[in-house]
Amino acid sequence: MDLNRIFNMLARMVMRSAVKTGVDHAARGGEPDSEMTPDERARARSLKDMAAKAQRVARLGRRFMK
Repeated sequence: MDLNRIFNMLARMVMRSAVKTGVDHAARGGEPDSEMTPDERARARSLKDMAAKAQRVARLGRRFMK
């Protein structure tokens, strides 16, 4: 395996983690779980689920557009 492929793999892993963290932060509105009401937690959970569905749809779209 050459160095370029290893670098690309690591860069994708870091970006995937960063995007996942950003989506989670945006869904929570920047608040920690301990400061959220149960309604806000439920809303954050539903937003996180919607984001996961959108990522799956985008992945399928990329697969079929090849």
